Amino acid sequence: MADGGGAITVKTACPYCGVGCGVTGAVASQGSEGRALSVTGDPAHPANLGRLCSKGTALGATVGLQGRLLEPTIGGKPASWTEATALVAKRFRDTIAKHGPDSVAFYVSGQLLTEDYYVANKLMKGFIGSGNIDTNSRLCMASAVAAHKQAFGADLVPGCYEDLDLADLVVFSGHNAAWTHPVLFRRMEAARARGQKHVVIDPRRTDTAEGADLHLAIAPQSDVRLWNGLLADLIRRGAIDRDYIAAHVNGFAEIEAALAELDQSPAAVAADCGVALDDLLSFYNLFADNPKTVSLFSMGANQSAQGTAKGLSILNVHLATGRIGKPGACPFSITGQPNAMGGRETGGMANTLAGHMDFAPADRDRVARFWGAPDTARAPGLKAVEMFEAVHAGKIKAIWVMATNPAVSLPDASRVREALERCPFVVVSDCVDTDTTAFADVKLPALAWGEKDGTVTNSERRISRQRALFPAPGQARADWRIVADVAKAMGFDGFGWASQASVFREWARLTAYENQDRVLNLSGLSAITPEAYAGLLPVQWPVTTDGQGTPRLFTNGRFQTPDGRARMIPTRPRGPADAVDAAYPLSLNTGRIRDQWHTMTRTGLAPDLCRHAPEPFVEIHPADAEAAGLKDGALTRVITVRGEAVAVAKVTDRQRLGGVFMPMHWTDAFAPSGRSNPLIAPNLDPVSGQPEFKHTPARIRAYRETWKGFLLTPDARGAPVGQDLVWRRIPQDACQLHEFAGRGDEAQREAVRKLLTKGLIGEVVAYDDAATGARREAWVRDGRLVAVLFMTTTGRLPPRDWLAELFALPALDAVARSSLLFGRAPGAPVDKGPLVCACLKVGARAVQAAIVAGAASPDAVGAVTGAGTNCGSCRPEIARMIAASPAASPAKETAHVVA
Repeated sequence: MADGGGAITVKTACPYCGVGCGVTGAVASQGSEGRALSVTGDPAHPANLGRLCSKGTALGATVGLQGRLLEPTIGGKPASWTEATALVAKRFRDTIAKHGPDSVAFYVSGQLLTEDYYVANKLMKGFIGSGNIDTNSRLCMASAVAAHKQAFGADLVPGCYEDLDLADLVVFSGHNAAWTHPVLFRRMEAARARGQKHVVIDPRRTDTAEGADLHLAIAPQSDVRLWNGLLADLIRRGAIDRDYIAAHVNGFAEIEAALAELDQSPAAVAADCGVALDDLLSFYNLFADNPKTVSLFSMGANQSAQGTAKGLSILNVHLATGRIGKPGACPFSITGQPNAMGGRETGGMANTLAGHMDFAPADRDRVARFWGAPDTARAPGLKAVEMFEAVHAGKIKAIWVMATNPAVSLPDASRVREALERCPFVVVSDCVDTDTTAFADVKLPALAWGEKDGTVTNSERRISRQRALFPAPGQARADWRIVADVAKAMGFDGFGWASQASVFREWARLTAYENQDRVLNLSGLSAITPEAYAGLLPVQWPVTTDGQGTPRLFTNGRFQTPDGRARMIPTRPRGPADAVDAAYPLSLNTGRIRDQWHTMTRTGLAPDLCRHAPEPFVEIHPADAEAAGLKDGALTRVITVRGEAVAVAKVTDRQRLGGVFMPMHWTDAFAPSGRSNPLIAPNLDPVSGQPEFKHTPARIRAYRETWKGFLLTPDARGAPVGQDLVWRRIPQDACQLHEFAGRGDEAQREAVRKLLTKGLIGEVVAYDDAATGARREAWVRDGRLVAVLFMTTTGRLPPRDWLAELFALPALDAVARSSLLFGRAPGAPVDKGPLVCACLKVGARAVQAAIVAGAASPDAVGAVTGAGTNCGSCRPEIARMIAASPAASPAKETAHVVA
């Protein structure tokens, strides 16, 4: 449809987190000058009711074609689709013939649409006959899946977002919702206005914890001890629902026996968890006094060698108190990706079949009959970390990676790179080049968000349509079609769908096939027409035959177990898989930051999203920083037995003593020395196979650079080859900022300078100062700025903002030319301060000015500046600024590598 200004508007779904927000995209142009897209939240979509976070708001900045894969390549050379498809089919077919079906594997992604997932799963498990297809959701939600299956009989999330509005108490267990799911956090923030209480369980004082009623900064991996202690306390005070247990739950007696194995007194639990006794008792009291409780658990709980036990301990408390299947009361696993749930539904995990069926003979035979695939796999395949270990060992000889970047995202990432380097045949289908595509023998160009068309399922089981806003660029194709074409080239029938609507219809029919008691059932969509599919409105599964969705599960107390009763499973606390010691005395915790997503292939294209946290950092408690001789803003080496990274120190008491935190987003393209995952031990939950990203023993040291500098160019550049440098690339509106630092001598500095300036053409203006070791150069061609290079050994470097803005000018005026080597315009410098609100581009100085003028709340600051009025993820930071500035002191500038 067209809006009043002539732009084409399309309703689609956001490609980021598991909230599953509805998006309205207005396409203004898509011609030779590029694509122009404005994005707003869809007020009619029940997941977000019109709200978007900073990442969703910036989607329009990410739809350009820079860096896109637009044609197939074989060995780095362009090829036709016919050639590429035939080669992939032949190499997989020959490998299977020689080494068996388990010698090949697919590694897929929550970025795929449900239709893509279904086709890939059908090919690998149904027709190749191996279970070796796993998803990057293994890294974020596998432990929740395992807990759901043990307790409920299937991977079933019982709650819905309305429960977040209705709850009187929300417990965030390892869930920094203010940053990772800000649209949901805004809903709960509104509920707090009527009295909703918030408890945050997290070793870090995150933005979610900052404004909570209670923050339990527990010791690493003490979650099970905490939740078991809560259950023991509820039993002691008679706050469990024995009638509900008697009618609907098995295993309570075994739970009581397991709890009796340890001292469950509040004092003992508080000591083991490293929290104050009074705080622990406050938690117990809040939980006992508020029957309408939602317990949100996410990556902080799941990413652990005991993640399944953590999930089960949360489910046990809710089952014992009957707080499930009721408005405002449920345990709620919040997914990380837009279609993690769709992947779980269609069998994207190695240990499941499609439709929430497993490898039990009856389930396997049912799926095989439906597909007409007698060779359907009879056993689970290898989970993600095990899969790449098998590649490393030579057991898997051909792997196809789809829409994900395991060379960055998996633990022990350097070993993953070794595995891909060793693998005889690597296929990668993606929309852009990544660290992983560097290892590909064949690269297949896939559609990106804005071009894809299909469905996704969010955290509350709501199916939404992702619709195309633009035509396919170049030769890019839908993932489902790429896989189907390879399947046909391998000689398999059953892959001849005419459209994604046909794929979805088959998938819906499978969920309903011989379905007597499976909750996942899309029977109401199993005969959907292409026209109805095109106009499909958001709906929560199960979808009944009349097309109606289901907000909550287990409302009748019946679960998907043979006897219909939930199962309480005893869990026993244990320490981290690897203990800290004198050599590695700190616990390294990794995770996300507010404005970035996964490995930055999309968000890295939006300069506004790169300003709140422009480069890799490591949060350190002041006492730990002092012991290591580190100051805030210093370059810091973070070291584990597996590797080393360099990041900027953020010294803060928001970090627990004895722990450090690093974000996981940076890649070779942005900060090769700042990647966190090569440091992470590949310790796994024995049930779910999910890695322990939240604890690896580490130590920290100062980097002690001897020189530093920055380079501004219109184009993105990688670190100079063969140089030992700390290198960062930070996108700007009109150019790319490259920050760097080194520890070499003058000869190395000069070698780096020559590499950075090689090929630059134009009039050169330069300045040298031997006293400070400063070198400043600028290149101007046809009146426009071409490049700027500043280096120093002892002096300070100027702010980058003004110089970066000059790249947008069609020609430099006399004032700008004369000031280039000063690094700032004449007169008082204009300083917006660090970015606070990415949605509306509001800097710290504007926020401070509003505070000075009397704004005493985030709402008041928002009324003056707009900050915090969109997604609200910056509101906790604004509240901190207000609390820290009673005298309206100016904001401190955040440190850059070379500040």
